[in-house]
Amino acid sequence: MNSAVDTDNRPGGAPSRPAAHRADRQGRRGSHAARWWVLAVLAVAQLMVVLDATVVNIALPEAQRALGFSDGDRQWVVTGYALAFGSLLLLGGRLSDLFGRRTTFIVGLIGFAVASAIGGAANGFDMLVAARVAQGVFGALLAPAALSLLTVTFTEPSERAKAFGIFGAVAGTGGALGLLLGGALTEWASWRWVMYVNLIFAAIALVGAVLLLARHNSTERPKLDIPGTVTVTASLFAIVYGFSQAESHGWGNGTTLGFLIGGAVLLVVFVLLELRVAHPLLPLRVVLDRTRGASYLGVFVMGIGMFATFLFLTYYLENTLAFSPIRTGLAFLPMVAAMVLSSTTSPSVLLPRVGPKVTMGAGYLLGALSMGLLTRIDVHTSYATHVLPSLILMGLGLGAAVSVAFQGATSGVQHEDAGVASAMVNTMQQVGGSIGTALLSTLAASAATDYVHGHLPPTPEVVAEAAIHSYVTTFWWGAAIFAVGAVLVAAIVPNKMPVPAEGEPVLVH
Repeated sequence: MNSAVDTDNRPGGAPSRPAAHRADRQGRRGSHAARWWVLAVLAVAQLMVVLDATVVNIALPEAQRALGFSDGDRQWVVTGYALAFGSLLLLGGRLSDLFGRRTTFIVGLIGFAVASAIGGAANGFDMLVAARVAQGVFGALLAPAALSLLTVTFTEPSERAKAFGIFGAVAGTGGALGLLLGGALTEWASWRWVMYVNLIFAAIALVGAVLLLARHNSTERPKLDIPGTVTVTASLFAIVYGFSQAESHGWGNGTTLGFLIGGAVLLVVFVLLELRVAHPLLPLRVVLDRTRGASYLGVFVMGIGMFATFLFLTYYLENTLAFSPIRTGLAFLPMVAAMVLSSTTSPSVLLPRVGPKVTMGAGYLLGALSMGLLTRIDVHTSYATHVLPSLILMGLGLGAAVSVAFQGATSGVQHEDAGVASAMVNTMQQVGGSIGTALLSTLAASAATDYVHGHLPPTPEVVAEAAIHSYVTTFWWGAAIFAVGAVLVAAIVPNKMPVPAEGEPVLVH
């Protein structure tokens, strides 16, 4: 295994410090191929976690028919995963810092696979929801460990840009790929295979992790900020749950308001605690850096806006254009291709030339333009003329923005904070997605209701036009959200990426 440990044992003919550094650099170059295999392992694990946020959605109607649960219960199959995943991410990130990224990564992989197997074999609603909650728990261990391993594995600036571009492409396109995979498995096999397929991903990643990732050796006894952990976990749970309640019960509902206000208060308490404890769960230096803070904010905005594309464009394709689930998934592939192209080229081509401010800002502006173009849809428009151009623009814009944001969110971070810094990326994306789902669903429902009331009687044609009106409303809001993201990036992000932290060994054998 390559080691970056620099012990200056000159007596007895041992190499001097400069010689040791030269040997270390040679070792890192020698492990070049292994580092890219590590990236492949981490990308597979990240894809599995991201897919699971959408792959189950398309299979839900068939699962509901098979297991016999009600429409009211159906949301908990999705919400159970989101609550566990979103509320435990910061804890998962800090555990990877304390007990070793490799160990946390492997435990997360195995646990996620076992939970998926239980979900696939579920014989009732309770068993399925319990499995989804367990997936969220182990996903909260797995996702930040994967990103922090990427952070400390790639330290050369040019390689780091390429690696984060590829990883960002996986993270950004996983939701769309989940729609395609969920549709294919549901149509050609069974809803149970949307759970069982995770066993294949987990097995591939587990073999790679055991062979390639180095063991973590720590001389310090791990210390965990218990008050901070309890407070932020309760806060994130309350916020995610509150927004999920807003989607189904409205913003004025007492439960919705109670959880949202309680979550906000607990978040303030968490910040005050982190200023006072000796070993904080989230050292505030991680988020107060301008580049990292703005990158987290950028990922948050992306999480909100992306749901206007995935959720309501899916409704339009299936309900209005009568696409099948698998055809709907295929319809998103051009966006996936554009995002992969943009994510893998922007960090290495655009970022060194124009900096993160311009690259991210332009990405969000392209996202806003694509959402604006989607507002042209109506009952009779076609996919090729009104949807496809917007999807390509969306992929190009968000691919550039998300890949640079992922790199900025972990650049310059101290290695003992790599796990929790990585967890913040996933936390902001998850909370942003929860807010986006609730906010845009509420706006869409209100827009549809107002349209019907203004065009009585509610004939089938009026109902169809009301649905289009609701989609267009969410797309305009999505455009505004991305435009706000561009303004925030221009105001906050410095136009130079921090230099990666030094001194951590490359974690490959």
